[in-house]
Amino acid sequence: MAEGAAADGAGGDEGDTGRGDGDPARNGGAGARDTSPRQAAALRRDRDEEGRARSARPRDGLGRPLPYGSPGVARQPEGVARTPAQSLAEAQRLLDDGMPFHAHEVLEDAWKAAPEAERELWRGLAQLAVGLTHAARGNAVGGTALLDRGTSALAPYADAAPYGIDIAGLIAWSRELTGRLADSGAVPAAETAPRLRTTGDTAESRPTPEG
Repeated sequence: MAEGAAADGAGGDEGDTGRGDGDPARNGGAGARDTSPRQAAALRRDRDEEGRARSARPRDGLGRPLPYGSPGVARQPEGVARTPAQSLAEAQRLLDDGMPFHAHEVLEDAWKAAPEAERELWRGLAQLAVGLTHAARGNAVGGTALLDRGTSALAPYADAAPYGIDIAGLIAWSRELTGRLADSGAVPAAETAPRLRTTGDTAESRPTPEG
């Protein structure tokens, strides 16, 4: 699939995926006439070093877009090949540092590279990171929606607990945070971050989700 967790609200703003820009043809790029230099610049797609569409707009620690030229927090490189253990360790480091948006980018890469049986597992983890991102921005509605989606995606893996992932603990964390969001503003990202794996568990067992 070409879509990513960003399609479910992971972008810096509502509707901003963060992993690239929209098709310029849909905004008049194809066949448009009398395009001003400013319009032409707006229609050009930012690309990474490998030529893939990816927004070059700087972002803050929670992935919110900043004006071009502003100092920002470095994005995670896209398409990095990692083992499940490496993905979980890097995502946990970013969560602990209060950067759930960046953690979601790591988990999204794992999701896109995962075999079919694991795709919902990694998608669910990415959605939880997006939910925390929205919660830390003070977006209770967006946070609740993504936390609920992530919980639903992880639930079938609860008995297997693949790769030492604390499925039960993450589901409980998600539900507790969802309950808090109804009556609170923005939550502190680092202090609210969950533990992805059970303490000391380095198992690399593959998931066997319930049918």
